[in-house]
Amino acid sequence: MTTSYTSLAPLLERYFLQRLMQQRQASPHTISSYRDTFRMLLKFAQQQLHTPPTRLALQAIDAPLIVRFLDYLEKDRKLSARGRNLRLTAIHSFFRYAAFEAPAYSAQIQRVLAIPSKRFTRTQVHFLARAEVTALLSAPDQRTWFGRRDHAFLLVAAQTGLRQSEMSNLTRNDLVLGSGAHVRIIGKGRKERSVPLSKATVAVLKTWLREPPRGDGQVLFPNLRGTPLSADAVHYMLLRHVKTASKPCPSLAGKHVTVHVLRHYLPFLTMSSDFVESLRSFDNARRRADRVDQSPDIVFLVFYALQTVEETKQLVSWLISPRLAARRLCFRKGPLLHCESCFEINLRGLHRLMSEPQCNNRTIHTRL
Repeated sequence: MTTSYTSLAPLLERYFLQRLMQQRQASPHTISSYRDTFRMLLKFAQQQLHTPPTRLALQAIDAPLIVRFLDYLEKDRKLSARGRNLRLTAIHSFFRYAAFEAPAYSAQIQRVLAIPSKRFTRTQVHFLARAEVTALLSAPDQRTWFGRRDHAFLLVAAQTGLRQSEMSNLTRNDLVLGSGAHVRIIGKGRKERSVPLSKATVAVLKTWLREPPRGDGQVLFPNLRGTPLSADAVHYMLLRHVKTASKPCPSLAGKHVTVHVLRHYLPFLTMSSDFVESLRSFDNARRRADRVDQSPDIVFLVFYALQTVEETKQLVSWLISPRLAARRLCFRKGPLLHCESCFEINLRGLHRLMSEPQCNNRTIHTRL
C-alpha cells in the first residue's frame, strides 16, 4: 500500500492567496501576523525534521510538532501566553482550511485543532496621571525634527487614545483641522471612526504639517525614510522619552509606558476630575454656548464621566443654553438627540466623533 504525499507548499500558498486575501479579505495586519507565524513554524520544522520548507509534507506538521513549536516560542523566544495563543490561532485557521482541501488527513487535522489555547492571568493595565503625561510631552527636544515629530505623536496619542497601528498608519489626508477638527481612522475590525481634536492638538498639528515632507509626503508621522513608524521604533521612542521625563517626574520610572497605556489616559482624565471643578468648566462652556446659540456645530463641550441619566441632563443644562435645550433636546434612556447635533453618551469613558447619516451635514455624533 502506497502512502499518499501532499506537499505543504502549494496548500500554504493557496491558503494565503485564495483563503485570506480573496475569500476572507483579511486585513494586512492579520496577513502579516499569520505570515510571521508560519515563517517561524517552517524554520522550526526544518531544524526538527532536517527538511527544507519546499520538501515538507502536510503529514509532517502533526500535533506533537506543533506542541513542541509552541513550547519553543514560550521558553526560547520568551513569548507570553497571549502571544503563544496568537500563533496558535493562525495555525488553527490554516488547518481548518486544510480540512476541506486535504480530507485524507482529517484525523491529523482534528488532533491539531484540538490543541487548546493556554489560559493566562489578565494583568491590570496601568494609566498615567496628568502630571506624568505633561512630563512625557515635554520630554522631546522640539528644536530638532525628531523632537517635533515625537511631541506631535505623543500629544495625538494621549488626546485621541488611538492604537499603535492606527497612529503609525495615519496620513495627512486623515486630518480635518478646520471647523469641527477631527482625525479619521479605519481601525481594528476595519471599523471607521472619527475622533475630535482639541485646539491645542490642532495648533501642534498645523505647525507639524508645515515641516518639509519626507518620502511621498503622505505619512503623518514618518521615520527618516518617509515610511510609517514600526512597532519597534515607537517602542524605542517611548523608552527614550520616558527616561528623560523620569527626571522631573520620578513616578514614571517605575511604569512600563506603551501606546496602549496612553489609551487609558483619556478615561482616567474623564473619571478622576473633581466634580465641582468640572462644573465650573461646564459653566464656562455654557456661557460660550450662549454666545454661539445659532451655531450649535461649533459649541465647545467639556465632558465628564456621568453615572446616571439625571447627571446627563444636568450636564446638558450646563453646556447648552436653556432655551436651546428646552426647544430642541429630547431624552431617551440616556442618549440625547438633537435635531442639528446628535449627542450619544454611553458612559464608557471614551469619546468618538462620527458623521451621522440620518441628520444634515452639521450633525455631530459624540460618544463619551
